[in-house]
Amino acid sequence: MNIVMLARNPNLYSHKRLVDAAKERGHGLDIVNPLRCYMNIATRRPTVYYNGDKLPKYDAVIPRIGASVTFYGSAVLRQFEMMGVYPLNESVAIGRSRDKLRSLQLLARDGIGLPVTTFAHDPKQTDEVLKLSGKAPLVVKLLEGTQGIGVVLADTDRSAKSVIEAFRGADVNILVQEFIKEAGGTDIRALVVGGKVVAAMKRTGSPEDFRSNLHRGGSAERAKISPEERLTATRAAKSMGLNVCGVDMLRSNHGPVVMEVNSSPGLEGVEKATGIDIAGQIIEFIERNAKHGKTKTRGRG
Repeated sequence: MNIVMLARNPNLYSHKRLVDAAKERGHGLDIVNPLRCYMNIATRRPTVYYNGDKLPKYDAVIPRIGASVTFYGSAVLRQFEMMGVYPLNESVAIGRSRDKLRSLQLLARDGIGLPVTTFAHDPKQTDEVLKLSGKAPLVVKLLEGTQGIGVVLADTDRSAKSVIEAFRGADVNILVQEFIKEAGGTDIRALVVGGKVVAAMKRTGSPEDFRSNLHRGGSAERAKISPEERLTATRAAKSMGLNVCGVDMLRSNHGPVVMEVNSSPGLEGVEKATGIDIAGQIIEFIERNAKHGKTKTRGRG
């Protein structure tokens, strides 16, 4: 098979592992920076060019599109979809997962456990938002934040009100969520490939930080998850329409609650914590499923 990966940094652990896994199985894998691609869209024969050259035919595309380039990266991915190239994750599904508000609405629609979450535009509605969210401590999140950036823990109702009003005064969109204290600064990331949880790790934040992101100094270890957590992760992936994703969950007193569904999960933390060859399983999934034109949306929607 001939595979292309849309990624800006070929030196990342995850990207090198996918290249190695593909080569071990006899496949070719090219890495192209989506920002250096340009497209001919005014034709019945869509094409993608890269650094001045027309890209060859590919059997599958692996989108590893960073959050900061979601718009253009998704446009490039849609072009491949319209060319009939099989996408590991479809552009529409990536768009759902990257829109935090929409993803939570879809998860809620499907009855998947979530922390109490509120959203409002008018800063005059701060008191009503706080009533809906419950008493402090509360977590205030920027809709556009990633890797724990733009996430604030407000310890008191007064500080929560101040943080909400400050964010809204800056004209940015935020979510306000209940703080799951019983999680103890840890969360579970379950890696889903093809509708199955193939690995899970427990992430613990640094002592001075309530966020458990590994990018922020957290640590990871292999996790044994319950059947309910496993089902929650696979249902969350299905809600987003993602073939491969990382589902971040907290263990609350009323069961697992989903915090985020990541369409481009890093492989380093989970592979090193569990010893499981996630990259190989991703390539094997592509081997089983990649067929020309096998795309739900073909770039539409």
